[in-house]
Amino acid sequence: MREKKSLIAYYSRPGNNYVDGSIVNLRVGNTEVAAKMIQKLTGSDIFRIDTIQEYPSDYHETVDMTKEELRQNARPVLSEHLDNMDEFDTVFLGYPNWFGTMPMATFTFLEEYDFSGKTIVPFCTHEGGGMGRSESDIKKLCPDSKVLEGLPIVGGNVQNAEKDIADWLAEVGEMEQK
Repeated sequence: MREKKSLIAYYSRPGNNYVDGSIVNLRVGNTEVAAKMIQKLTGSDIFRIDTIQEYPSDYHETVDMTKEELRQNARPVLSEHLDNMDEFDTVFLGYPNWFGTMPMATFTFLEEYDFSGKTIVPFCTHEGGGMGRSESDIKKLCPDSKVLEGLPIVGGNVQNAEKDIADWLAEVGEMEQK
Protein backbone atom coordinates (compact mmCIF):
# COMPACT_ATOMS: atom_id res chain seq x y z
CA MET A 1 0.00 0.00 0.00
CA ARG A 2 1.41 3.38 -0.95
CA GLU A 3 1.88 6.18 1.52
CA LYS A 4 -0.63 9.05 1.31
CA LYS A 5 0.82 12.19 -0.24
CA SER A 6 -0.42 15.74 -0.06
CA LEU A 7 0.07 18.78 -2.26
CA ILE A 8 -0.34 22.47 -1.57
CA ALA A 9 -1.47 24.20 -4.78
CA TYR A 10 -1.91 27.93 -4.40
CA TYR A 11 -2.44 31.11 -6.34
CA SER A 12 -0.99 34.26 -4.81
CA ARG A 13 -0.35 37.76 -6.11
CA PRO A 14 2.59 39.79 -4.82
CA GLY A 15 2.84 43.50 -5.53
CA ASN A 16 0.12 46.07 -4.97
CA ASN A 17 -2.63 44.54 -2.83
CA TYR A 18 -5.46 45.75 -0.64
CA VAL A 19 -4.50 45.14 3.00
CA ASP A 20 -6.11 46.64 6.11
CA GLY A 21 -7.92 49.32 4.10
CA SER A 22 -4.89 50.51 2.11
CA ILE A 23 -3.04 49.58 -1.04
CA VAL A 24 0.35 48.18 -0.04
CA ASN A 25 3.19 46.61 -1.98
CA LEU A 26 3.72 43.02 -0.86
CA ARG A 27 7.01 41.35 -1.71
CA VAL A 28 5.29 37.99 -1.17
CA GLY A 29 1.54 37.56 -1.62
CA ASN A 30 -0.51 36.73 1.47
CA THR A 31 -1.69 33.37 0.16
CA GLU A 32 1.90 32.31 -0.50
CA VAL A 33 2.78 33.16 3.11
CA ALA A 34 -0.06 30.90 4.30
CA ALA A 35 0.88 28.13 1.83
CA LYS A 36 4.44 28.05 3.11
CA MET A 37 3.20 27.86 6.70
CA ILE A 38 1.07 24.86 5.73
CA GLN A 39 4.06 23.28 4.00
CA LYS A 40 6.17 23.76 7.14
CA LEU A 41 3.48 22.13 9.28
CA THR A 42 2.54 19.25 6.95
CA GLY A 43 5.64 18.49 4.89
CA SER A 44 3.46 18.57 1.75
CA ASP A 45 4.77 19.15 -1.76
CA ILE A 46 4.01 22.66 -3.04
CA PHE A 47 2.95 24.04 -6.42
CA ARG A 48 2.35 27.66 -7.36
CA ILE A 49 -0.57 28.24 -9.72
CA ASP A 50 0.36 31.06 -12.08
CA THR A 51 -0.80 32.41 -15.41
CA ILE A 52 1.07 33.06 -18.63
CA GLN A 53 -0.43 36.54 -18.86
CA GLU A 54 0.73 38.70 -15.96
CA TYR A 55 -1.67 41.01 -14.20
CA PRO A 56 -0.87 44.74 -14.18
CA SER A 57 1.27 45.97 -11.30
CA ASP A 58 -1.34 48.64 -10.52
CA TYR A 59 -3.89 47.30 -8.04
CA HIS A 60 -6.92 49.05 -9.60
CA GLU A 61 -6.00 47.88 -13.11
CA THR A 62 -5.72 44.31 -11.80
CA VAL A 63 -9.13 44.64 -10.12
CA ASP A 64 -10.65 45.75 -13.43
CA MET A 65 -8.99 42.91 -15.34
CA THR A 66 -9.95 40.21 -12.84
CA LYS A 67 -13.51 41.51 -12.57
CA GLU A 68 -13.78 41.16 -16.35
CA GLU A 69 -12.35 37.61 -16.17
CA LEU A 70 -15.02 36.71 -13.64
CA ARG A 71 -17.77 38.32 -15.73
CA GLN A 72 -16.66 36.34 -18.79
CA ASN A 73 -16.13 33.13 -16.77
CA ALA A 74 -12.62 33.15 -18.29
CA ARG A 75 -10.05 30.42 -17.85
CA PRO A 76 -6.58 32.04 -17.92
CA VAL A 77 -3.86 29.82 -19.35
CA LEU A 78 -1.51 28.51 -16.67
CA SER A 79 2.25 28.86 -16.99
CA GLU A 80 3.13 25.59 -15.21
CA HIS A 81 1.48 22.18 -15.02
CA LEU A 82 1.80 19.11 -12.82
CA ASP A 83 2.68 15.75 -14.36
CA ASN A 84 2.10 13.79 -11.17
CA MET A 85 -1.33 14.86 -9.84
CA ASP A 86 -2.35 11.20 -9.55
CA GLU A 87 0.27 10.76 -6.77
CA PHE A 88 -1.62 13.04 -4.37
CA ASP A 89 -4.52 12.01 -2.14
CA THR A 90 -5.00 15.40 -0.50
CA VAL A 91 -4.73 18.82 -2.13
CA PHE A 92 -4.58 21.96 -0.02
CA LEU A 93 -5.94 24.62 -2.35
CA GLY A 94 -5.02 28.22 -1.55
CA TYR A 95 -6.15 31.46 -3.14
CA PRO A 96 -7.15 35.02 -2.34
CA ASN A 97 -10.88 35.81 -2.21
CA TRP A 98 -11.53 37.84 -5.35
CA PHE A 99 -15.13 39.04 -5.69
CA GLY A 100 -16.49 36.34 -3.39
CA THR A 101 -14.70 33.38 -4.96
CA MET A 102 -11.34 32.15 -6.22
CA PRO A 103 -9.27 33.80 -8.96
CA MET A 104 -10.20 32.40 -12.36
CA ALA A 105 -6.73 30.81 -12.63
CA THR A 106 -7.77 28.56 -9.75
CA PHE A 107 -10.82 27.48 -11.74
CA THR A 108 -8.46 26.63 -14.63
CA PHE A 109 -6.30 24.56 -12.28
CA LEU A 110 -9.28 22.61 -10.92
CA GLU A 111 -10.52 21.87 -14.45
CA GLU A 112 -7.11 20.67 -15.70
CA TYR A 113 -6.92 17.64 -13.42
CA ASP A 114 -9.11 14.80 -12.25
CA PHE A 115 -9.78 15.25 -8.55
CA SER A 116 -12.03 12.18 -8.26
CA GLY A 117 -11.45 10.44 -4.93
CA LYS A 118 -9.13 13.19 -3.68
CA THR A 119 -9.65 15.34 -0.60
CA ILE A 120 -9.51 19.08 -1.28
CA VAL A 121 -8.72 21.30 1.70
CA PRO A 122 -9.28 24.96 0.76
CA PHE A 123 -7.77 28.00 2.42
CA CYS A 124 -8.03 31.61 1.38
CA THR A 125 -6.77 35.03 2.30
CA HIS A 126 -9.23 37.89 2.35
CA GLU A 127 -9.86 41.37 3.68
CA GLY A 128 -13.39 40.79 4.94
CA GLY A 129 -15.07 38.35 2.54
CA GLY A 130 -14.06 35.10 4.24
CA MET A 131 -14.36 32.01 2.04
CA GLY A 132 -17.14 33.65 0.02
CA ARG A 133 -18.76 31.05 -2.24
CA SER A 134 -15.43 29.41 -3.12
CA GLU A 135 -16.15 26.15 -1.29
CA SER A 136 -19.39 25.62 -3.20
CA ASP A 137 -17.59 26.55 -6.45
CA ILE A 138 -14.95 23.89 -5.71
CA LYS A 139 -17.68 21.30 -5.02
CA LYS A 140 -19.33 22.12 -8.37
CA LEU A 141 -16.02 21.80 -10.25
CA CYS A 142 -14.93 18.64 -8.41
CA PRO A 143 -18.12 16.71 -7.60
CA ASP A 144 -16.31 13.41 -7.10
CA SER A 145 -13.89 14.75 -4.49
CA LYS A 146 -14.30 15.36 -0.78
CA VAL A 147 -14.09 19.08 0.04
CA LEU A 148 -13.26 19.81 3.68
CA GLU A 149 -14.15 23.00 5.52
CA GLY A 150 -11.81 25.75 4.46
CA LEU A 151 -9.80 28.22 6.47
CA PRO A 152 -10.29 31.94 5.79
CA ILE A 153 -7.28 34.03 6.84
CA VAL A 154 -7.37 37.81 7.00
CA GLY A 155 -4.55 38.87 4.67
CA GLY A 156 -3.37 41.66 6.94
CA ASN A 157 -2.92 39.09 9.74
CA VAL A 158 -1.36 36.26 7.75
CA GLN A 159 2.11 36.74 9.27
CA ASN A 160 0.62 35.83 12.65
CA ALA A 161 -1.64 32.99 11.48
CA GLU A 162 0.59 29.95 12.09
CA LYS A 163 -1.23 28.89 15.28
CA ASP A 164 -4.64 29.27 13.61
CA ILE A 165 -3.37 27.24 10.65
CA ALA A 166 -1.96 24.53 12.93
CA ASP A 167 -5.26 24.35 14.86
CA TRP A 168 -7.22 24.09 11.59
CA LEU A 169 -4.91 21.37 10.24
CA ALA A 170 -5.38 19.37 13.44
CA GLU A 171 -9.15 19.86 13.20
CA VAL A 172 -9.34 18.63 9.58
CA GLY A 173 -6.98 15.78 10.39
CA GLU A 174 -4.19 16.80 8.04
CA MET A 175 -1.37 17.63 10.47
CA GLU A 176 1.83 15.68 9.81
CA GLN A 177 2.84 13.40 12.63
CA LYS A 178 6.28 14.72 13.68
